[in-house]
Amino acid sequence: MNKEIFDALHGYYLEDIKIGQTAVVSKTITEADVLLFSAVSGDDNPLHMNREFAQHTRFNERIVHGMLTTSLWSNLVGTRLPGPGCAYMGQEINFLKPVRIGDTVTAQLTVTRVDKERQRVYLDATAMVGDLLVANGETRTWVPRRPTS
Repeated sequence: MNKEIFDALHGYYLEDIKIGQTAVVSKTITEADVLLFSAVSGDDNPLHMNREFAQHTRFNERIVHGMLTTSLWSNLVGTRLPGPGCAYMGQEINFLKPVRIGDTVTAQLTVTRVDKERQRVYLDATAMVGDLLVANGETRTWVPRRPTS
């Protein structure tokens, strides 16, 4: 890959990151998303996969895997903020409300801290369905410095 293509694909460098920067993505969760996530993760909990089982739970219907919902944060980290070239280091998650098939989840990351010495960026993470906060937490990423040559 030549340098021009690499530069065009690369996300932010550490020097470009500022407190308060945000990135947002929105996705309607479909039946196919739940089936594919179950197949990839191996999580076939009947709460997510079996309508009759789920009807007898406190949710009264199937709900979306929490990790599927919060995977939208990974989408943002890897593609927008900080973007390609960074490495996901960790995540704290609080699952607050269930997400149902057909819900549109809006995920947002906001830069809260930049540790230039350790090349780490900390981002406040939220996931909303309409005005309802369904998950929140913090993500931590390693971000490369801008090359000097």
